[in-house]
Parts: sequence; C-alpha cells; structure tokens
Amino acid sequence: MNNWKLYIANRIHFDKQHRKKATPPAVRVAVAGVALGLAIMILSVAIVIGFKKEIRSKVVGFGAHIQITSFDNNMTYEKQPIQYTDSLREILSDRDDITKIDPIGTKLGMIKTDTDFMGTVLKGVTPDYNWSFFKKYLVDGCLPKIQDSIISNEVLVSKTIADKLDLHIGDKIYCYFVQEQVRARRFSISGIYQTDFSDYDKLLIIGDVRHIQRLNDWNPDQYSEIELMVKDFDRADDIAYELYTQLIDRPDDYGTHYYPQSIRTLNPVFFGWLDLLDMNVWIILILMAAVSGFTMISGLLIIILERANMIGILKALGANNTSIRKIFLYVSVFLVGKGMIWGNIIGIVLCLIQRHFHIVTLNPEAYYVPYVPIEINFWYVLWLNIGCMFVSVLMLIAPSYLVALIRPAKSIKFE
Repeated sequence: MNNWKLYIANRIHFDKQHRKKATPPAVRVAVAGVALGLAIMILSVAIVIGFKKEIRSKVVGFGAHIQITSFDNNMTYEKQPIQYTDSLREILSDRDDITKIDPIGTKLGMIKTDTDFMGTVLKGVTPDYNWSFFKKYLVDGCLPKIQDSIISNEVLVSKTIADKLDLHIGDKIYCYFVQEQVRARRFSISGIYQTDFSDYDKLLIIGDVRHIQRLNDWNPDQYSEIELMVKDFDRADDIAYELYTQLIDRPDDYGTHYYPQSIRTLNPVFFGWLDLLDMNVWIILILMAAVSGFTMISGLLIIILERANMIGILKALGANNTSIRKIFLYVSVFLVGKGMIWGNIIGIVLCLIQRHFHIVTLNPEAYYVPYVPIEINFWYVLWLNIGCMFVSVLMLIAPSYLVALIRPAKSIKFE
C-alpha cells in the first residue's frame, strides 16, 4: 500500500472502535481550543472591518472623499469662497475616477427658539446634491426639496438638535448669522436625521446653498468648497495630489487658488484611530494562533504517548521515524480540521446574529455607533482558515520528533 501512513492515520482518528482512545479528553480540549481560537479570530476581524467601514462611511458622508477649498482656507466653517468655473467642471468631469461632484457652502449661525438657543452650522447644497447618505439616516419627515427655480426654506436638522430645542417636523425656526450686522433667516424643518456621529450631529443643519451665497454676498458660481466622491477610496490621497498639481497654476477669476485635500488629511484623528484598530486585531490573531497551536501540541504529545506500542510495532516492522511522524501529523491535521469546522460555524453564526439582531450595544457618544457593527468578508475568513491550518501544523512539527525517542523493545515489552 503506497499511502499506508494516511491509512493508519485515518484508522486512528476515524475508527469508531478506537474513537475514545484516539480522542481522549485532552485532545478534545485541543480541538475545542482550535475552534474557539478561530471563532474569536473571525469575530475580531468582522468587528474591526465593520467598525472601520461604519465610521469611515459617516466621516465621508459628512465630508466626501476629497474637498477642494481655497488655498487660503483657515480650517473653519467660515471659508474663503472658490469659483466653480466651467473649466474646473470640465477638468473634474473628464476624470473617470471621480463619480460625484457637489459644490456646497457652510456658514456658522445660531438657532433661537422662544425658550432656548444653540450654535449651529448651515451646510448649503445645490439641487443636484447627492442625498444618499442623509437618506440612509433619516428618522422622521423627508429631505428638503431644493429646486432650481426658487430658494428653498426647508432644512434638515439632526435629532440631537431637535431634542435639545424641542423641535418637530414642520416647525419654523429662526437662524441668526453674525456678520457686520446680525442677519436672520426663517427656515422650516422638513426632516430629522440621526447618524450617532456626535461631532457633526450636534452642529449640522442642511439647506439651500443660495441662502449662504446671499448672506455672504457671493456670486452664484462661488462656494465654500467642492466635494468629490471617487471610485476607489484607497486612491483618494493620490487623486487629491494629482488634482493639486493640475490646479495649482489655475486660479479662478477672482485670483483664488484651489486646494484639493483628501478626507484622510482633513480628519487625521479619526483615520489614525481606525488604523490603530488593525494593530489590535493583529495582537488578537497572534494570541489566538499561539493558544490554538499550544493546545494542539499538548494533544499531539498525548496521542503519541498513548500510541507508543503501535509506534514500537511499526518500527519493528521497518518503518522509519519520518514515516511514523507523518502518521501523527496527518492525525493532527484531521483534528485541526475538525476544530476549524466548528470554529467557522460558531464564528459566522455569532457574526450573523449580531449583524441582524444587534445584540451587543454600544454607547454612541463614545463609539459613534449604537451597536457593534459586523462586516463579514469571506476572503478574510478563507485566509484566516489557511493561516490557522498552516500555523497549527507548523507548530506541531517539532513535538512530532518525540517519535524518535520511543524504542521498540521497551514500548512493546510494557504493553
């Protein structure tokens, strides 16, 4: 029989008559360790990917992938205007990697009711604005209707602002803007959104950009910034740099220079925090791989010691140490595989339960999400399985050399 080593390993592991002897309690614990370790790995990766995706989508939703502002921008909401010229529109539209262009305006203000007041930022948008992000987080009412023909007085406010000022759909509010003289605008609340991203929820209301243009005495083609969405988020930094080199020598008609910046550059704290999560995941993966590997080492040693008589007989029949070591490595692969099957089942089932039922909740003021987000990427799951099998088998090679210490005369004698 050419593959006799695999045949013996199969009999050791799968023979029902020897099942209890082949898998003693310590070995079952080793299999459970592999299952638990892989399940924790899958959960850790799914949580981190989900958390990063959720936070990134919210930061991008409020600020897009790339923002083009004035080069003299003072990094506040009261920005120097830039001109959205036909030539700039043509440059941006000709790029295949840019999917959406939204000129917007921002202006600091204050909402005042009969009993209270609150500082806010009015984000003005055009009739062609991409509302997909705010539509996703709309909790009451509808999105503002902004048309080309007339200036809309409808605004979208956050639930945080609405709760603090006791505002409801259809309420009329006065927003005051401090300039050389205080100027007021009367708005009507058309909808309420909630993203649980407190840094923006407590400030931002969304309305017609023409209010900002009139308040600042800007021309119809002047805006605070231009938001760009790109096909590949990972290339946002490169695209921003390419646009910078392309636009640096092309000021607008008012002499203002364009300054494209990626959302990573504008929000380094958030993305630095998200990058740190990758380090935590690597630490968890290394620890779980070590735990699974060491439990399997103990299981393999027990199997070898309990099969000392069989090893002695095989050696007496002429089998060498390498062949016998392969038998027990095959047995180990069977055991690791069994543990991995259970680990995948447990990990994926727990991920699906959390994803659909949101069992584990979080404080949104601290984590920006109300529950633990889950994102299952089956390519990552596949690589985790391959890595787990490779590391486990690699760690078992050294203890398999215990076979060489067993002498046929002694092992057969004391059976």
